[in-house]
Amino acid sequence: MDKEIIAREFSRRASTYDRYADIQKRAGLELLGSIGRDGIRRILEIGCGTGNYTLLLTGKFSGAHLKAIDISGKMIEAAQEKLRDKEVEFYVADAEKADLGKDFDLITSNACFQWFNDLEKALTRYKMMLRPGGAISFSIFGPLTFRELNAALRDAVKGTSIEAGHFFAREEIKEALKHNFTAAKIEEARYEESFACLKDLLCKIKYSGVRGDGLGRKVLFGRQLLQKIETAYLARFKQIKATYQVFFCRGITP
Repeated sequence: MDKEIIAREFSRRASTYDRYADIQKRAGLELLGSIGRDGIRRILEIGCGTGNYTLLLTGKFSGAHLKAIDISGKMIEAAQEKLRDKEVEFYVADAEKADLGKDFDLITSNACFQWFNDLEKALTRYKMMLRPGGAISFSIFGPLTFRELNAALRDAVKGTSIEAGHFFAREEIKEALKHNFTAAKIEEARYEESFACLKDLLCKIKYSGVRGDGLGRKVLFGRQLLQKIETAYLARFKQIKATYQVFFCRGITP
């Protein structure tokens, strides 16, 4: 993953993200519901984006100290505006490299870790930032996300795939969790959306920033190619739909 490209893409879409990020919002609500309230005083949120999940955290853990970071400065600006009446520490940082502090009761992240280069190394770092008995709880998109688009694109342009097809698989995530945490747990959800046409799907991907480091970066999406992909899409799936594979993950420090 090229972090500079990822940061640039999300910064460019900070003003449109909330309008198109309903799947991320849905995952955030489900993630929040899986976290217990007891003993949470210090929280670190990784990849806060425009602050939608951050806002949920401040509501559930109103007495906790919350630090939120994101690699995109523009996303942080949007989050600061959204939570201007909340006491949240915001930082622009690459969560795989930055010194983020320690003795947290909870480290949590919604739909961010799929952009990491080395998930296991990151989880090892986060384990050291948690107090004994502290928890990590996160959602992460899996490799079947946009599987329909990936298949149609491969039909239309041989040898081409989207970045989501290379997201961390369930077994990779499970092993990374087990190597660092006790009571490691993964649950999976599949969300689906339908679109009137391929262009609507691509617009959603584009304006929510989730093209990240790969969608179409080596493919010029001209009118003829879009039509070819849409024809392949309909031939395979009879409609323009998108699957989102989301893993909900949790671990406890020894």
